[in-house]
Amino acid sequence: MMILCMLLLPLAGAVTAPLLGKKSGKLREICLRLFTLAQLGLALAMFLAACQEKELSLLLPDVCGMSLSFRVDGFRGLYALIAAFMWAMTAQFSKQYFGHGENHGRYACFTMITLCGVMGVFFSDDLYTTFVFFEIMSIASYPWVAHEETKDAMRAAATYLGVSIACGMVTLMGMFLIWKEIGDLSFAALRANNGNGALVLPACLTLVGYCAKAGLAPVHIWLPKAHPVAPAPASALLSGMLTKTGLFGVIAVGLNLMGTNMLFGQIMLGLGLFTMLLGAVLAVFSINLKRTLACSSLSQIGYITTGLASAVILGHHGSLPAAGAVGHMINHSLLKLLLFMAAGAIYMNTHTLDLTRLQGYGRGKKLLHILFLIGALGLMGVPGINGYASKTMIHEGLVEIVHEYHGAFWYQAAEWVFLFAAGLTTAYMLKLYICLFWQKNKDEAIQKEYDALSGRDMSKRSALALILSAIPVVILGVLPNQLLMPLTRISASFLGHHGQADVHFFAWVNLKGGLITLVIGTLVYLFVVRTWMYKKQEGYINCWPRRLDLEELFYRPVFCRFLPWIGCSAASFLDDIPDGKPVRRWLPNGVVGLFRVMDEMVDHSLLLCREIFLVNRQELRQARNHNIFTHMASWLAEGMHRVIRFVLPSRWVAHRAPTDMRYGSYVTNAISFGLLLCAAGIVAAIIYVFIRVS
Repeated sequence: MMILCMLLLPLAGAVTAPLLGKKSGKLREICLRLFTLAQLGLALAMFLAACQEKELSLLLPDVCGMSLSFRVDGFRGLYALIAAFMWAMTAQFSKQYFGHGENHGRYACFTMITLCGVMGVFFSDDLYTTFVFFEIMSIASYPWVAHEETKDAMRAAATYLGVSIACGMVTLMGMFLIWKEIGDLSFAALRANNGNGALVLPACLTLVGYCAKAGLAPVHIWLPKAHPVAPAPASALLSGMLTKTGLFGVIAVGLNLMGTNMLFGQIMLGLGLFTMLLGAVLAVFSINLKRTLACSSLSQIGYITTGLASAVILGHHGSLPAAGAVGHMINHSLLKLLLFMAAGAIYMNTHTLDLTRLQGYGRGKKLLHILFLIGALGLMGVPGINGYASKTMIHEGLVEIVHEYHGAFWYQAAEWVFLFAAGLTTAYMLKLYICLFWQKNKDEAIQKEYDALSGRDMSKRSALALILSAIPVVILGVLPNQLLMPLTRISASFLGHHGQADVHFFAWVNLKGGLITLVIGTLVYLFVVRTWMYKKQEGYINCWPRRLDLEELFYRPVFCRFLPWIGCSAASFLDDIPDGKPVRRWLPNGVVGLFRVMDEMVDHSLLLCREIFLVNRQELRQARNHNIFTHMASWLAEGMHRVIRFVLPSRWVAHRAPTDMRYGSYVTNAISFGLLLCAAGIVAAIIYVFIRVS
């Protein structure tokens, strides 16, 4: 019953908060805070029950021909608690952040639906349940990225949704293949088939969607673009929690099905190290505050993946890096909650994220200074703050691999990459910290405006949310053996690794690794960032080549131009079949007519979606006699008229002008809403398939 309450409570909040918001924005904010605090209370009770090894499970039979199964153990109870804590803190912070914006009701609604999806993922006990809630979460979080409705926001949202749906379909194919081989998708069945050679390809396909959500390269392209345009509270949840649902899938599939496969461990180690280094390099080059933190998240996901890969390579001796991976998941969630809300506190006063314009903002703001410094030190891995302990465990796992394989060059190189990437983390966090709190703005008038905000930059409620978010960061760092290690032990059963011993975190042998990374980072900051990427008169310079954008260089050309060209070429080939053959008479007319109908219906569905979800409220207030339902009816009538005119007279029609879209480009909006329609069709297809199977 408790699990069901945890799933239904956010849905109740998703309905209640927007309805109350129509009467009063204050009522909506109170409702959102109350629901998230109630969820936090339930999550705490569930976590305590899981720590006492009480059995918590739920089975909902005959859902689309299968069952939704849920179970709570130590790891799942812990992450449900962290998720509820993050939602509660961002709800406290949102009141001031959204104080002068629009679409608060939409944000509150989809935030609570996303919370339901996240809880469903963490409570799931089979891949079918995981996939259902994973897709709910992915679609519901789309409005976070598109919230501002700018051209950049819509483009980033289209990328986010495109990666989620495309990779999710690959995951679905992998699930079908697993079902075909073993006839069961439960985690217990996966563990029982660990090492089954017939499941290597299905496991790899299933991991694609989870790796994309986690932000693992090369399917990471959504992450650096979504965070800068999303509201800061949503960025904290995207980075701190939604990426962890992807890692949950990596653990559930990778460790359960491939936990004894050495090749799989080596491939994941390579991807983890590449992601770690790529994210750190992008963060060093970034001159946007939230983009830097987003690229940092990409790098930290690489750390966690490296820990999981090390656990696979070491086999039964991999408990230490497995614990380090879980510990870093916990620490990264808490650190990004703190840092993104701090970035939000800066943005809501300056309305800019450019580092050159933000120079000197934090001077004289003691509370913000202390809180941001705590987050920066934690991410840098400074002893005494939480990030140090988990990084140390992952590093020790790499050292064990080097020792186990007698200093093999590739594993030794992996340790060097780890230390260098950790050094780059120090470099980019030093860049942010010194820029915000020590450098002066080159414009004296702007600096005076920043100085005048001292003591008035945050409301008491926002400051409280930041302080509460910083407390566990410090406590877990000061007492790693007393707090962090027990949390990793109760998570061990889910990972399949037990018996890790206490680590002497503050022994010289471990402190030395942290010191090396700090020295590397300081040198990179002094001799690369300050000498090459910063000019006294111009400020911070973007030195990253624009052509090295993987999305623009590969993904969009392939999926938006090459594949449509293949389709058009195939259609032209069919059309060029000589006269006299039967296919010439019926295929072009029938197929082209059908696709004309589908094309028109999609166009008008896109228009309806735009008016429902992307409405400029100020324009509506200024317009006279504006009735959205009248416009909807006129669009539908026009659509039917165009369908009849295009299909009946002839199969050939003149090229029509693109549909007028007020926000962003036509292609961007069409991709965004087209993907939403695609997602709805996919859900219907899944329901149909499972009903037929049953």
